[in-house]
Amino acid sequence: MRTLIIIKPWAVSRGLVGEILSRFERRGIRLAGLKVVKVDRERAEKLYAVHKGKEFYESLIKHITSSPVVVGVLDIGIDDPEGAIRLVRKIIGATDPAKAEMGTIRGDFGLRIDRNVIHASDSTKSAKYEIPIFFDEDELVEY
Repeated sequence: MRTLIIIKPWAVSRGLVGEILSRFERRGIRLAGLKVVKVDRERAEKLYAVHKGKEFYESLIKHITSSPVVVGVLDIGIDDPEGAIRLVRKIIGATDPAKAEMGTIRGDFGLRIDRNVIHASDSTKSAKYEIPIFFDEDELVEY
């Protein structure tokens, strides 16, 4: 099972990339793809299409396009796709850092909900939609 993560601009600028990636690796989750990109508006709008029309949509677009991000595809390596997604979501924590448990990525590094430190696909359906926004299949490795 694969899923997408995006280490967002605020986390990249704070030098948290290695720490964030190591949290997945320590759980036995492997990287199938990784790159640094500057997200343009077109990609951002495709990524956040589900939120179009919501009051926070423009701030999502503005933040993700403000400076480089690190995008990665995680190979979770378990047969239960929804369980794999839940595991990654548990590692990253609640969207609102004030509600995220300490020990999660957002709980330990997040300060403001409007400057979230990480994105992760929230379902197998969204993972299948989001991964091709950033990666061609030949850029990903199999284990």
